[in-house]
Amino acid sequence: MDKIDRRIAQLLQFDGRMSTAAIADHVGLALSTTADRVKRLRSAGAIRGWHAVLDPAAFNANLCAFLFVDMRHDGEADAVAMLSSCPEVQEIHHVSGPHSYLLKLRLADMAAMQAFLADVVKPLAAVVTTETVFSMQAVKETREIPVADDAP
Repeated sequence: MDKIDRRIAQLLQFDGRMSTAAIADHVGLALSTTADRVKRLRSAGAIRGWHAVLDPAAFNANLCAFLFVDMRHDGEADAVAMLSSCPEVQEIHHVSGPHSYLLKLRLADMAAMQAFLADVVKPLAAVVTTETVFSMQAVKETREIPVADDAP
């Protein structure tokens, strides 16, 4: 991936609806060459998809919580697979430190959180303990990753 590919990726990350013509103008390439580069970035997996960024409040997902989950090895893979299938779970990270996993959740309210814990998480055989941290305000949320212009 060269500097132009990184610039194209950066532009698309900022605005996934940017036209190929606009990208070509920004990077100084012909339209067909730019289209080929975008296609190659997608084929290589550098661009994994196109997404709209939704407002959680518009979809009754006002509560943001982070859930630490401690698991025993027996049944862990099944528990992670089950949690991965839940629409409330936005992210699952296998973490270092005193906990096994960190989940980012979006739910309607505290009642929905309590129900999720009681009905989904705690019945999983591998789950030993949980610890929940609630976000009072999202100061910054992004899916963007840093794209360095000077990378090799």
